[in-house]
Amino acid sequence: MTNSIRVFKFGGASLKDAAAVKNVQQILHRFSGQPLVVVVSAMGKTTNALEKVIEAYVKKEGSAVSLLHDIRTQHFRIMDDLFKENHEVYGTIERAFAEVEKRLNTDPDGEYDFLYDQIIYLGELASSMIVQAYLAETSLPTQWIDARSILVTDDIYREGWVLWEETLANAKKNLQPLVSKDHFVLTQGFIASTKSGDTITLGREGSDYTAAILSYCLDAESMTIWKDVPGVLTADPRIFDNVVKLDHLSYREAIEMTYYGAKVIHPKTIKPLQNKSIPLYVKSFIDPSGEGTYIADDVEDLYPPMVAIESNQAVMNISTRDFSFVAEHHMRYLFGEIADQRIQVNLMQNTAISFSICVNDVDNKVDDFAKAIEKDFKVMIERGMQLISVRHYHQDVLENLKRGKIVILEERIGKTVQMVVKDVPIMTWKR
Repeated sequence: MTNSIRVFKFGGASLKDAAAVKNVQQILHRFSGQPLVVVVSAMGKTTNALEKVIEAYVKKEGSAVSLLHDIRTQHFRIMDDLFKENHEVYGTIERAFAEVEKRLNTDPDGEYDFLYDQIIYLGELASSMIVQAYLAETSLPTQWIDARSILVTDDIYREGWVLWEETLANAKKNLQPLVSKDHFVLTQGFIASTKSGDTITLGREGSDYTAAILSYCLDAESMTIWKDVPGVLTADPRIFDNVVKLDHLSYREAIEMTYYGAKVIHPKTIKPLQNKSIPLYVKSFIDPSGEGTYIADDVEDLYPPMVAIESNQAVMNISTRDFSFVAEHHMRYLFGEIADQRIQVNLMQNTAISFSICVNDVDNKVDDFAKAIEKDFKVMIERGMQLISVRHYHQDVLENLKRGKIVILEERIGKTVQMVVKDVPIMTWKR
């Protein structure tokens, strides 16, 4: 097997409806006759919709099946615009939804995170089946493969960590023989399996990471992420004006940007590519002829200021209950709990008597962590924070970002400034 294989990843926005699927087909048609592995996410906002199904199921609200039927209807509507009435994909999708509905008709049995992964996978599964069928229908032969037969992780549900030895072996056995110039190979992002065979996910927005894992396993020539933006931008265009597209980016810079919250690439994506010097392209599915952004080793580190903003942040101030210093043995214990609960720490500061961390406030992780350590530590939680990270900062940029904000924590390391902020409260006076 040569290293001429390319890996493409298409996210939910690029597959949101029938017109979007047709656009993906047109992009892929340009690569007909080349060895190509395609990774797809769930269609549009399907994952969000499935999360509502899961919540209703776990809380026994009685609406889970009805919500699932709404998602099914949306997928069938897309298929109606892509296929003839008697196409076999209808039966395939019907069976996939029936399997999940069967679970919803039983009482919830197991931890929430486990149940989540046994339902949420349906989005990627259905999307991949529909796209594969449409590509084959339009003279682009495409071999479908279940990502769970390739990717293996530990058993921390909703945030599985890849077991590389097993995954490499599966890729060599199950995936590599399928890669051919005669057809594409298509699979799902986000989902994997545990060693015991249960479905597990790689963390929200993990499809980029799936593509990077497969690129590593196949010694791919390159990987491309197809987005609704022209490439990697210096800031989110929905928040800031006058953002600039970066034509080139180093692995190091891409890792820093994604770690600090840039949304265009999943944070875990870059490292597997860097380990084998596999270049990454970020391109637009709206304008596929555009150059996009090229990410590799051989790129100069000269960049304008770049801003990433993470909302839904919580600041936890941790202190000991016995008035002792937060010493090394305390830190070892705290970081053990942080790792066990897969909490992402975005910023940390410590003094002699306290330790403060800024984390993503998702699900119940913050409260669960506080409860786990409450015997020995007092935890104060401040929610509704925003984390602003600026790479290659200028002082005037920082001052503009601070306007109307109260800075709770601030840290400067090298070329990067991070600030945890909240809005200045608006005061009203009664006469």
